[in-house]
Amino acid sequence: MRSLLSIGLLLAISAAPAQAQSWSRSWMAAPLVSRTPPEKRPDLGNRTLRQVVRMSTGGTRIRLRLSNEMSTQPLLLGAVHVALAGTDGEILPGTDRVVTFNSEQGATIPARAPLLSDPIAMPVKPLTRLTISIHLPQGAPDATVHSYSAATGWTAPGDQTAAPRMTNTTTLGPRVIITGVEVENRKPARTIVTLGDSITDGVRATPDSNRRWPDLLAERLQKAGMTLTGVANAGISANRLLSEADGYNALARFDSDVLAVPGVSHVIILEGVNDLGAAAREQLPMLPPATIIGAYRQMIARAHGRGVKVILATILPYKGAGYWSEQGEATRVAVNNWIRTTREADGYVDLAKAVADPADSARMAKPYDVGDALHPNDAGFAVMADAIDLALLR
Repeated sequence: MRSLLSIGLLLAISAAPAQAQSWSRSWMAAPLVSRTPPEKRPDLGNRTLRQVVRMSTGGTRIRLRLSNEMSTQPLLLGAVHVALAGTDGEILPGTDRVVTFNSEQGATIPARAPLLSDPIAMPVKPLTRLTISIHLPQGAPDATVHSYSAATGWTAPGDQTAAPRMTNTTTLGPRVIITGVEVENRKPARTIVTLGDSITDGVRATPDSNRRWPDLLAERLQKAGMTLTGVANAGISANRLLSEADGYNALARFDSDVLAVPGVSHVIILEGVNDLGAAAREQLPMLPPATIIGAYRQMIARAHGRGVKVILATILPYKGAGYWSEQGEATRVAVNNWIRTTREADGYVDLAKAVADPADSARMAKPYDVGDALHPNDAGFAVMADAIDLALLR
């Protein structure tokens, strides 16, 4: 009879992972239901999708996170490839890798589910651009998307996943199916999740330029020597804290889009302007400051329960935007005053002050305004990224 000690040793050995892994998310797009009417969606049957992403951190291996989470039907994947991206998304010579799932090429993603690829032997450096190609043999009539991409994608007929440059292409607006790229490192790496609305999503940033404020924050972290600290952008255009617009409200998606992100150590929260604006536009009672603050407190408690630090960002000025109101401004000012003084969070960044007009703090300064009094331009995103004290993220 084996001794209890030997049995215990055998159990410990069998339970040990085959290889120690430390995965963190380097790039992200929050999954969404497509709001495009079915008759206006592109036919993706027997077509290849090619999309370019820019990593924040590097690693010794990578893996892809593909999503069918917003679909009620299984999704058949054909060949999937990943490579280093050229200027126009072409595959750079010698970098193409076949992506497998459970050691097989191709897979079926169940309805309402994500799918992680097998680890890919592809060392990447920080800020590397990857091109991801997915063949859809049967199409994807209700594919999970991310409506705003700030990047050009393409579709092409047939399986062109291995083609250095695809032919007969059509441009693709949203992100489709891809929602994350994760990296493995020998030392534990960390991920800063930026949770927000269109301002975080980068709406009105110059396309294909990586000029959104989370992109620029990732660059600052690398320059500061924080090479194992990445940024995962969980912004959704039109998102709100408490009610539904595009995407689930922030409280509803907080677990999946923040707490479940591999390697998450901090979350920067910039949400609330759409709640105030929607109340004014829809002629509903204006949300009192306590309601907005209560939403922040919920996220703080849930994050702290998982050991994640919370950095609050002041709500940007938006006087002049179509849904601005005096009542909304009063709530914004009160909420921002609380953000600047509370000790419940782990810190704050005064992004409102960074972009405000010195002559009128309710307005965005013209050099930073894309023209709608709501969204920053590239220069505005730059001052927002520069306003973040990196000591808060160490």
